[in-house]
Amino acid sequence: MAKRGARRSAADETLPCPCGSGLPYADCCRPVHRGEAPAATAEALMRSRFSAFAVGDADYLLRSWHSSTRPARLHLDPSLRWTRLEILGTDRGGLFDSEGTVEFRAHYREAGRPGTLAERSRFVREDARWVYLDALPE
Repeated sequence: MAKRGARRSAADETLPCPCGSGLPYADCCRPVHRGEAPAATAEALMRSRFSAFAVGDADYLLRSWHSSTRPARLHLDPSLRWTRLEILGTDRGGLFDSEGTVEFRAHYREAGRPGTLAERSRFVREDARWVYLDALPE
């Protein structure tokens, strides 16, 4: 999922968070992106990562990636606009777990055409915080 839409401005922080929580971005994923609050669960981390793609925060995406699978750099495609996240299911990944999976569909638009990325992502704790490890094969 190395693609994104346009970066949000400070004025956009009152708009609903891209993750679909219904909360304003400023009260939802922005504090996680800025390191002011941790993602409490694997699903919360998944939602924050989708939002990071939507707002173009490549630095956060790299920080929230497991050290063993993290790329050296990440190019986010400016022609993609991430529009909606659907969480299809979770397995573990709660407050007291050390690993978990999240199955999701991420919707986007590219050149005016809709697209969807479906994935089962694996998350683990590294240094006591949730990080993205990898995508499970279908």
